Amino acid sequence: MTAPTANLSRRRRIGRWRPLTDNPVFIKEIRGRMRGARAFVVLTFYLALLGAFTGLMYLAVAESAMSVSGQTNVGEIGRTLFVSIVAIEMLLVSFIAPAFTAGAISGEREHQTFDLLRTTLLGPASFVLGKLLSSMLYVLLLLLAAVPLQSIAFFFGGVAETEVILSFVILIVTALLFSTVGVFYSARSHRTLSASVLTYASVAFFTFGLPIMVGAVLLMFGFSFNNVQSSTPQIALLYLLGALICTNPAATALMTQWVLLNQQTIGAFTYTLAGGETITLISPWIPFTALYLTLTLIFFVLAVRRVRTIEN
Repeated sequence: MTAPTANLSRRRRIGRWRPLTDNPVFIKEIRGRMRGARAFVVLTFYLALLGAFTGLMYLAVAESAMSVSGQTNVGEIGRTLFVSIVAIEMLLVSFIAPAFTAGAISGEREHQTFDLLRTTLLGPASFVLGKLLSSMLYVLLLLLAAVPLQSIAFFFGGVAETEVILSFVILIVTALLFSTVGVFYSARSHRTLSASVLTYASVAFFTFGLPIMVGAVLLMFGFSFNNVQSSTPQIALLYLLGALICTNPAATALMTQWVLLNQQTIGAFTYTLAGGETITLISPWIPFTALYLTLTLIFFVLAVRRVRTIEN
């Protein structure tokens, strides 16, 4: 290895984890996204859709929550509105977040600007990190912009601040994983179209495929354990079902709310089986967060390796 090449490699290693404010890709992506009209159009459409959905849900829930005496259960209205808003947020974020990263690297190839990045001192890790975090900051803006709509539930009651915080954590972690998956497929695909197809196929599997698997497991094992007197199969089914729930953001959010309302905790709790035996379980959002952050790290490392392979 010649001296200039060794010096270039050393300088790249030094600048690989440069501060985020000194990352040119991050600054370029943020400025380019917020200067155009696309970011504000998406934000306006996102909030308009959430607002319209919230209004329709309020009319539907207020009509069905009327009791026989003509009084309305306002706590039930608030809880239903909150769950509905979080559900539509999760659905929108799950498909908006990958849209900003599926073409992050493949778009550079299509515009023939990726080769220019190979001549700079910017390392693969800084390049991928800049692309990923610039998209995540915009997703964070979408989630923060929807907080006032979530806060409407506080006017009716039935919703605690802890539920809002936990729902925000689940949404952020979900968006982070899906965005990283988009970066990974963008790094391994030469065309944005193929990267988008692979990304949304993976997102659809996490969002819809895994709940189908949970239902299949319940149908497969639920009936066979009905006549079993031993508690061991019941415990095995509970842990298996819990593991499958923690792989899906919607199921995790619903079960986390159930644990918070019925067990009054966000951590570990005891559950009594049909035979009277008690076991210790933890709230689904904890293993869900650990699992999704681990997958995020794996996809990030794979994307960095892919970019490094392209450069070599």
